[in-house]
Order: sequence, then structure tokens, then C-alpha cells
Amino acid sequence: MTGRGQVSAGDLLELVRSGRATTRGALQQVTGLSRATVGQRLDRLFRAGWLREGAGGPVDSPLGGRPSITLEFDDEHAVVLAADLDTRHARAAVLSLTGEILAEHSGILVIEDGPETVLGELGRWFAELLEKAGHAADEVCGIGLAVPGPVDSETGRVVQPPIMPGWDGYDITGRLARAFTEHTGAPRVPVLVDNDANLMAYGEQRTGYPDCSAFVLVKVSTGIGAGVVVDGSLFRGIDGGAGDIGHIRVGADALCRCGSYGCLAAVASGGAVARRLAEAGVRAASGSDVRDLLAAGHPEALGLAREAGRQVGDVLATVVTLLNPGVLMIAGDLAGTAFVTGVRELLYQRALPRSTAHLEVVTSRLGERAGLVGAGALVVEYLYAPERVEERLAALGV
Repeated sequence: MTGRGQVSAGDLLELVRSGRATTRGALQQVTGLSRATVGQRLDRLFRAGWLREGAGGPVDSPLGGRPSITLEFDDEHAVVLAADLDTRHARAAVLSLTGEILAEHSGILVIEDGPETVLGELGRWFAELLEKAGHAADEVCGIGLAVPGPVDSETGRVVQPPIMPGWDGYDITGRLARAFTEHTGAPRVPVLVDNDANLMAYGEQRTGYPDCSAFVLVKVSTGIGAGVVVDGSLFRGIDGGAGDIGHIRVGADALCRCGSYGCLAAVASGGAVARRLAEAGVRAASGSDVRDLLAAGHPEALGLAREAGRQVGDVLATVVTLLNPGVLMIAGDLAGTAFVTGVRELLYQRALPRSTAHLEVVTSRLGERAGLVGAGALVVEYLYAPERVEERLAALGV
């Protein structure tokens, strides 16, 4: 917000949603707007169905006089769809505007089958999930999608993704919007796409560590990637390439799926551990197979996971020194005790003591739902940002 005349209905909604001002009097005090102007702008939000009076009853007004009725964001006026793609399976869900999962489905969906097939199938999943959740398709306000590759956030297209053959530069947002319409008959809705580690970081930071101003999540599954949240916002870099630590060279001679030799992902990812286990005669073809072996206490898998953790920890010492985060979260198929122990061993050995003095090294709280929660939150923050609220209100004729 800037001057009084420039305080919009969207700004008022943001103040209510954030809890900074939840009565008419508080909104007047924060914005400097007159009672009549606040009332006019709130009326637009009420007519759109985005605001409601709180159930807690009147509270004292900061301006004195009669107690004021509290205001709150009406999180029941719409729902969000979200999906999280991995290399061989996916999860999809219907979420409330506050991030509650209302219906969920997971199943096999092979990313190498290509975007046309995969996104078309997601459209079918979404239609079934809406029916399961008891919500109509026209209640959906947007769709969020997490993918295992770098994404240009301006276009929603993946950029040279090493483990997503056939997806480079593909119009993901257009295809998924069409698939949603084809399977539900509802009008198209906005589709937002981002990297899976980014959205996992966003979901975890917002729900578990909202006061952490520098948060890093590292996902170690088929590949390795990191999501960084700084001051509550995702840090993506210039074109979505930030956090792609799986392709930092570590001096090994292993061939990576990106075509280069010596990448961290080639020696320390779930896929790399699976290959080493297969070479030793253990049945493992993917990071999820390694996860199952770790859960069963398989001794060779545990040893290789700890070794992989040490290799990742060596790289993370540089990440921690550069970013000085308050929380470093380990997530993904390998995020168990053995791997995290390995990370800690090298991280604390290589990083400067001042870089780790106030660092928490933790594992995922949301687990396999982190990407879904982050994708849903991304959609809500996009659609209810003050500038977009004005556009949407105008489109609704309010």
C-alpha cells in the first residue's frame, strides 16, 4: 500500500487475510481511509463472497465507540486443485483455500509417457476427486502443479529438464487447463506450475516455519533438488534454475542423466543408490524402492544411504555458508535416519561454525503431501494478491 487513494479492496482483503486488521475500525486505522471508503471497498468483497463476518462476536474498536464486528476471509467460497508429479507416480488433491486436503489420490503416472498423456490423465483424476470431495467443478478457482524439473515461472514451462524427456518448453498450463475442462465441462481456470522442491519448501515453510526468514528444503529422490524460501517468498533465480544442486559437480566419474559426468545426482540420489544396490544383486530400480528397503532396515541400503548423505552434506556445507538459513529440511525417498546422519557428519565438519550455530537440520513434516500443500498455497497467494483481486472483481462485475 502507498497513498490513501491507492489503497484498494485487494489491499483490505490482504490485511484481513494476514490478520493485521480484522475490523472496520482497524482497517481505517491502518490505511487512513474514511469509514465510508472502507465500507464501500469491503462491500465489493462481501458481494464477491470473499469476506464474511467472524463468528466470535463484536470486539473493542481501536477507534473507540461501539464494539466492532470482526471480519474474516471466507475460505469456503472456492477450492483449489493440486498435483505433484514424480518420475513414476503422482499425487493429486482437492484443497480448501486454507490448505486443508479435502480429497486425495495417488497412483502410477509415468512422466516419460509425455505431457500430453500425463496431463490428460490428471484432468480425469481431478474430475473424480471433485466428485469424491463433494464439490462442483465451477467452484475451482485454480490449479497448482509441481514437476521434477526447472520451471520458468513467467511461462510455466520446464526448461531443459534432465528427468522429463519430451517436456522441454511444452505448454503445460494450456494442456492442463484443457484437460480440466474436457473432463469436468467447467470453464478454464488459471494453472500455475513450479518445481517440486520449490513447492515442497513453500508448503513446509508456510505451515511449519512461518517465522523462518531463510528456509532451505532439499529433496533427494530420483534426482536431487532444493527449494529456497526467503522472507516468505520463493527464490527461483532468473529463469527458475535456482536450487538445482543435483547438477553441482563433485569430482566423480559417474554419468548423469543430464549428459554430464560427476553430478551430485549421479552419485547420491535415490536413483544412484538404487543402481548401486542393483549392481550388488539387490532388487531396486528407483528411489521409492530404496525408500522401502530403508524402511525394512536393509543393511546395504542403510550403508549406501549414509554414504550418499555424506556426499550431499559436503555440498550443503557450501549452500549453508552462502544462504545462512535457519532451517535446512531433508525430504524425499532417502530422508531417513541413515541419510540425515551422513548429511550432518559432513555438513558440520565442512561449514563454518557461525553458519550452523543457529541452524536446525530437520526432516519433512508434511511428507508426501508437502508438494500438494505448496502448490495449493501458490495458487491462493497468486489469486488473492491485491493487484489480482482488483482484476478478478472487475471481471465479476463487482
